[in-house]
Amino acid sequence: MIFRPYYLDMLKTYRDIPLVKILVGIRRCGKSTILDMLKDDLINSDISADHVILLRYTSEELNDIITVKQMYRDIKDKMTDDKRYYLLLDEVQEIDGWKKAVNNLLKDSNTDIYVTSSNSKLMSSEISTYLTGRHISIPVFTLSFAEYLKFKKGSDRTPKELLTEYIRIGGFPIVALGNFDERSSYQIVEGIYNSAITSDITKRHNITNFDLFNRVVKYVVENVSKTFSANDIVKFIKGEGRSLSVEAVYNYLEWLKKALVIVPLPAVRYTEQDCLENAGEVLSCGFFPQILHDWI
Repeated sequence: MIFRPYYLDMLKTYRDIPLVKILVGIRRCGKSTILDMLKDDLINSDISADHVILLRYTSEELNDIITVKQMYRDIKDKMTDDKRYYLLLDEVQEIDGWKKAVNNLLKDSNTDIYVTSSNSKLMSSEISTYLTGRHISIPVFTLSFAEYLKFKKGSDRTPKELLTEYIRIGGFPIVALGNFDERSSYQIVEGIYNSAITSDITKRHNITNFDLFNRVVKYVVENVSKTFSANDIVKFIKGEGRSLSVEAVYNYLEWLKKALVIVPLPAVRYTEQDCLENAGEVLSCGFFPQILHDWI
């Protein structure tokens, strides 16, 4: 397990505050690992291990579909005294109605609650609707370049070579930890792309013209670090002999932004040398590494 101190420090800041701490981020960005880090840190802080409850609701972990009542009952059964329990719920969006259960646990039990959500299924703005005034959302991104360098500690490649690799294949931990060739790395990222964008976003918003949506995504990818407008995308689509309204482009970009696939940024110029000398300030987001400055 690779240590990611930024997120652990953030969670420590909100420890024992009566808010649901929600880690939201794109699939496979490392949310589950951060929960594992938190569990270890809590236990190392002299909190009894049986008062740290980590439950995973991924499709891989669940053999059967469980109801929110079962979820609530299972959690309550694990609370055998009046002392504080630390509740860590991974991929909780898989349980229909989980918001009500978490709300009740927050109000009626001595709990400090942390949850993760692949926000292509539950957008951060919707969390606000369900848990008004009772939550803090913490966005989780793929590896920063500084973290990527730590993952690659011991590599015989230079930081410049690793920066090139990072820009080409991105910062998903599964790719950074493995010794995949470039083709295999692209296949892994494409699989994550297909599940997060092709399946979740297009189905969620009833996008019927997937090819046109994909062209917009491609334009965004090809213009990372450049400034562009919705009108520029409309002109690009028109140049291919197709049509798309400005309103539709705004909708597409908004859905991608809510899913943390893209993050709009103010224009800041960086040279390659800046990236190498200030790796601690280089962050990434979504599928496509971008150079951000003190963004979070």
